[in-house]
Amino acid sequence: MATTLVLPRSATASAPLAHKAPALRHLGPNWYASVMGTAIIANAGASLPYQLPGQRVACQLVWALSAAALAVLLTARAGHWLHHRDQARAHLLDPAVAPFYGCLSMALLAVGAGTLIVGKDLIGIGPAVAADAVLFTAGTATGLAIAVAVPYLMVVRHKVEPHQATPVWLLPVVAPMVSAAVGPLLIPHLPAGQPREALLLACYAMFGISLLATLLMLPLIFGRLIVSGPLPLALTPALFLVLGPLGQSTTAVNQLADMAPQSIGAPYAGALGAFAVVYGVPVMGFALLWLALAAAMLVRAARRGMGFAMTWWALTFPVGTCVTGAAGLARHTGLTAFSWLAAALFVALVTAWVLAAAHTLRGLSSGRLLAAPR
Repeated sequence: MATTLVLPRSATASAPLAHKAPALRHLGPNWYASVMGTAIIANAGASLPYQLPGQRVACQLVWALSAAALAVLLTARAGHWLHHRDQARAHLLDPAVAPFYGCLSMALLAVGAGTLIVGKDLIGIGPAVAADAVLFTAGTATGLAIAVAVPYLMVVRHKVEPHQATPVWLLPVVAPMVSAAVGPLLIPHLPAGQPREALLLACYAMFGISLLATLLMLPLIFGRLIVSGPLPLALTPALFLVLGPLGQSTTAVNQLADMAPQSIGAPYAGALGAFAVVYGVPVMGFALLWLALAAAMLVRAARRGMGFAMTWWALTFPVGTCVTGAAGLARHTGLTAFSWLAAALFVALVTAWVLAAAHTLRGLSSGRLLAAPR
């Protein structure tokens, strides 16, 4: 869920001639999308209804890779803020870049969830719970702050036109939905009673925050496509970002329904279980419709010469949320069709990850991805 960063003209004109850590100057918040896209492989793979020999071990290795990538990227981004504060501020004031700050929250949450899903096999349940609690708290606090700060900047500081609306605008408001989806993993590790109920209802509140904010954004995005035509070739993969709130909200209601009997009494526990299916099935249907539309637009862009950009990572995490959403529906409905859907989407997810990761490593080795925008 990332795009090529466009440096504002003012930042380019006022940039000093020499900088400390020059390789970090153009390292934007969009890079957290690579961590999200890697972590979701582990999380989705472990949740599939079908498990092949060695699949969980592979998920553990991918989780370890995502955790290492998160540590490296957090350090690099701290260096970016330390040595290139002017550029970091320019990113916040650039409407094309600021929404990607939502990726920081989602990277923390995705790696934290993976720690409790598969990382516990490597580091033990106690350290895994502690690590996820820290990452969940940090990711949730960051996500809620970004969900307010970036829309505020869009209203009072950014100068945007209707034709500039893209699915990237969803990134700041999707982060609370990720918290709603991964928060239930911590519920069994809380004391019974009010602590569990409080976290359960807090996750439902964040579900509502993200869902209603997404419903405000989607008409702008779809209206821009209808009125102004297709996105630029390099931005076309960003269409898959719409799958993020759809798949993640379906995942959230199913995860919360699993934990409801342990957290809240009747009749709410049963009602929340029913809500998981009543909400999840129609939303998954719309997700598949959007997936078909986005895939058709992606094929069109590829035929017109679309090259690699960091937007390719938009093909990973959003699809991964649809995998976990379909797996949750398979669990609650018992339908084999949802199990097969989850498996098919997982194959597409792994294929997209391999392509994005290979091109990213190639771009890093050549230095192209960290070079100044042209």
